[in-house]
Amino acid sequence: MEDPYRPPLPIDVDLDTIAFIIVKAREFDAKVPPVEPDPGSNPADDGEGAILSDYAGDGVHDELSAAIDSLNDDEMSDLVALTWVGRGDYDERSWGAARMLARERHRRQSSTYLLGTPALGDFLEEGLAVLGYPTGEIGQNHL
Repeated sequence: MEDPYRPPLPIDVDLDTIAFIIVKAREFDAKVPPVEPDPGSNPADDGEGAILSDYAGDGVHDELSAAIDSLNDDEMSDLVALTWVGRGDYDERSWGAARMLARERHRRQSSTYLLGTPALGDFLEEGLAVLGYPTGEIGQNHL
């Protein structure tokens, strides 16, 4: 976990990019199937519940997918490895092994893999904490 006396382990992904992905992943995970397939009402009248419904054309999936797809190979591999660390598959001592395996397995379908990972935002935040990055203010600039 976070140790104020140990410098964080190196990652190839910008922390602001990871924070944006965390915020968008949490928004994406919060989506639920729509109760009303075609709401024609005023959002103020329905308690703005539609914001949590997963309607076709909703931009959260597209924003998250675009952010992940914009990463280069090293960044994508580190994001996958960071997910594994946050999930508990690896720890700070095995970070190098996680990175190496992610690079070996990385394909352009990695974004599909990550988008299909429930609790992706939580895993990424936990992975950052394990590697020694402060996570208390994740998302402050992306809300």
